[in-house]
Amino acid sequence: MGILQGKRALIVGVASNKSIAWGVAKAMHREGAELAFTYQNERLKSRVEDFAAELGSEIALPCEVQSDEEIQGVFDLLDDYWDHLDILVHSVAFAPREELTGQFVNTTRQGFATALDVSAYSLVAVTRAAVPLMTDGGSVVTLTYLGAERVVPHYNVMGVAKAALEATVRYLANDLGPKNIRVNAISA
Repeated sequence: MGILQGKRALIVGVASNKSIAWGVAKAMHREGAELAFTYQNERLKSRVEDFAAELGSEIALPCEVQSDEEIQGVFDLLDDYWDHLDILVHSVAFAPREELTGQFVNTTRQGFATALDVSAYSLVAVTRAAVPLMTDGGSVVTLTYLGAERVVPHYNVMGVAKAALEATVRYLANDLGPKNIRVNAISA
């Protein structure tokens, strides 16, 4: 019997068998958690459905994190499967490839906005939608990186996005702590 026996976790961000989200999902499964997954688009759908099935889950839901409607749709559908949610894992980050090369000073406005929207704001959006299902408290976990604290070559705007993500964690923890919902970031 694992330490997560009886817990229900939604994993947002599995993209491949090399993704940290996949490692987290396998560890949670090993510890007894019941899992649900999201996939970004049709291209990833069958892959994520296969990953879900490998861990005994039939729940794989579409979720483009730049769409508030899709995010809400995930939790509306999840409510059809589960009466509560214990854990939300947010493992989502993106910046356009061209924003990660060259000098940070050349970051475009659109590249900056995209990186912060996908990599930081999405945590706010998915957490807000998850809270109503966290009826007995819960845990929100996101993934960060050292590039939030110091310059890492070719990380550029993602370092800024991860710094914003870490600040977002602190503000969400302040808001949700009284509801017995913990919010944490783990750095790989």
